[in-house]
Amino acid sequence: MNEDKTLQAVNDLVSYGLRKHLIEKEDVRYTANLLLDLMKLEPDGSYQCQVDTEKEYDLEGILKILLDDAVERSVIEEGIASRDLFDTRLMGALTPRPSDVIHKFNALYEKDKEAATDYFYSLSKDSDYIRTYRVKKDRKWKAETPYGEMDITINLSKPEKDPKAIAAALNKKSDSYPKCLLCAENEGYAGRLDHPARETIRLIPVTLKDAQFYMQYSPYVYYNEHCIVLSDHHHPMVINKDTFERLLEYVDKFPHYMLGSNADLPIVGGSILTHEHFQGGRYTFAMAKAPLREEIHFPDYEDLTCGIVNWPMSVIRIDGKDRNRIAELADLILQKWIPYSDESADILAYSGDTRHNTITPIARRRGDLFELDLVLRNNRTTDEYPLGIFHPHQEYHHIKKENIGLIEVMGLAVLPARLLKEMEELKDAMMEGKDIHSIEDLSSHADWADEIKEKYGEIKDRSELDSIIEKEIGIVFSKVLENCGVFKDTEKGHAQFHAFLDTICE
Repeated sequence: MNEDKTLQAVNDLVSYGLRKHLIEKEDVRYTANLLLDLMKLEPDGSYQCQVDTEKEYDLEGILKILLDDAVERSVIEEGIASRDLFDTRLMGALTPRPSDVIHKFNALYEKDKEAATDYFYSLSKDSDYIRTYRVKKDRKWKAETPYGEMDITINLSKPEKDPKAIAAALNKKSDSYPKCLLCAENEGYAGRLDHPARETIRLIPVTLKDAQFYMQYSPYVYYNEHCIVLSDHHHPMVINKDTFERLLEYVDKFPHYMLGSNADLPIVGGSILTHEHFQGGRYTFAMAKAPLREEIHFPDYEDLTCGIVNWPMSVIRIDGKDRNRIAELADLILQKWIPYSDESADILAYSGDTRHNTITPIARRRGDLFELDLVLRNNRTTDEYPLGIFHPHQEYHHIKKENIGLIEVMGLAVLPARLLKEMEELKDAMMEGKDIHSIEDLSSHADWADEIKEKYGEIKDRSELDSIIEKEIGIVFSKVLENCGVFKDTEKGHAQFHAFLDTICE
């Protein structure tokens, strides 16, 4: 590798940091020396770090030069994990210290709450904690469904997780440091091959119901300003009255953000159940746009507006000006739901001592009103449905097999990266009239492809097929959500839903 090219990349990285206000001009020599040390470079006496803040810099390209040189000189080993660990270390040399970030955030917050989160989100991208050049490769589109327009994304930056592995992780004991990816101890952690580096992550302290939480952003950014609010303590997910109060308090502090919690049980929970955390952000999900199917009334709570949401899953919506009253009613609903059984709907509250019922809650603001959606969940399995009765059913696993967590519940499908290649190959095969049942890598999609052919007839134009496949993936996703609804969107299901609602104020 040409040393001059590498030294120029060091200068460009320092210039990038100065342009993005990660460092100040007084930090230039200091930062350059940190980078030289990390790169194990010893330039001759003529070297000076020359900066230019007038240029636009390609961060991915700068880092590639430095990483390639580090591999060539055996500073690091080749491999994506090693490269990710090292480029995070390089960017860590530019990222402001946590105290500086917190002070700036708080100063902005006092004047303008949105300006505070704007600053923090930009920092998370500029520091390369959010690798925007990877995230932008994700495929995203909107698909019309019977329940409105839903968001679809094929994720290319995070591996697909197996539902059984997620459940097993809940009971796994670990003495590693940090205990998990959501522990506050990750801030500044150098990482290892089985744990990502976190020198560039920064945490904003947020007090919720007298407990310490921290706000950060998700490195995968499934939607705009996708944030994570994590507990200071490493303890399992739990849904209770405190959860409702904390979600509502958060949207009081940050009224331009929504915040929700994954459920606290395997199958219907998220991918990390071992650490209490919430997910939010500045985005209006399809479920938030969904109207009420019907209003419902609870005695003693006439000050609140309540209803069943027109959504494939079973959702109770509560609106009101008093967030404490909303949390009180939500807790009452939860306490009635936990022991509730209805065999006609395949809902059993317990199998022995194993609990099956829980709730996925989501909080947001609507003007001066607080709003809380309560999504009823049940994680029971049977021989027919070993991954869950209210889980994506087998006929849809070719598109979506993972747990339906908070983000999917709200109407954003996070689909596995394998689909990008499979869909292109499937469309090629369909246009060429091939027997998809006989193509090993595509056979899981064969029945679905046959349904599409029957529905649309002969498709001669490739762009038309592109649109059809995107639309049909959206319809599959809406059916997946219907699978997960404990009370189905049918006349029988509506009656079963009302039978439960009748128990709440008994």
